Amino acid sequence: MIDSLGKPQSVLLVGGTSEIGLAIVRELSGRLQRVVLAGRDRGALEQAATEFGDAAEIVDLDLTDPQTWASAVEQSFAGGDIDVVVLAAGILGSNESDPALMATVNYVGPMTVGTAAVAQLQRQGHGVLVVMSSVAAERPRADNYLYGSTKAGLDAWANGLADALVGSGVRVLVVRPGMVRTRMSEGLPEAPLTCEKEDVAGAVAKNLMTGPTTVWVPAPLQHLMSGLRQLQRPVFRKVEARR
Repeated sequence: MIDSLGKPQSVLLVGGTSEIGLAIVRELSGRLQRVVLAGRDRGALEQAATEFGDAAEIVDLDLTDPQTWASAVEQSFAGGDIDVVVLAAGILGSNESDPALMATVNYVGPMTVGTAAVAQLQRQGHGVLVVMSSVAAERPRADNYLYGSTKAGLDAWANGLADALVGSGVRVLVVRPGMVRTRMSEGLPEAPLTCEKEDVAGAVAKNLMTGPTTVWVPAPLQHLMSGLRQLQRPVFRKVEARR
């Protein structure tokens, strides 16, 4: 349950080895009594769990295997209320990646797991769903259109869900980071306004319970993307070619 100071006491991290997801859990960890890490790499999950001591639990969840989705959510909530659910699983891939795999791991899986988690949050009468979207959802580029399209789908679902849940006691927070320095982005050219995973975690903690339901990290990205969205396609291609 949310404590008397409005702080969460339990969190479910879908993508339990995600660097950004774990940074969010660390940011919230001062009062956490349960940290449920859901993922498919048992060894990596066990290593991540050591940081949270006796509060940590591990749940098997493979976003490439739909048979694990519902049971993972049920198992996570079987131990008691979950105050915050963080959807942080995903793969960057490339435009040459398997489209079906990208769509499953980045969109269909998180959407389905998130929908099941929201049903549980509604039953308990409170909770926050944090959805890790991306600036790529706003306007996918030629060199990342496959990844961007999956994030655009997830972003649209999350924003519509946020509106549908108004007044229910359940809140949705959509997070649109730009490039974040993690192992996933290692070796790639840095984009303007590249940030650290701790920046994303801080923005989530700040806006978790109140404030806007969509946050950009860093914040100036909102104004940058507002301008880029208005560019005609030939102009946008020229801008991208200069990166």
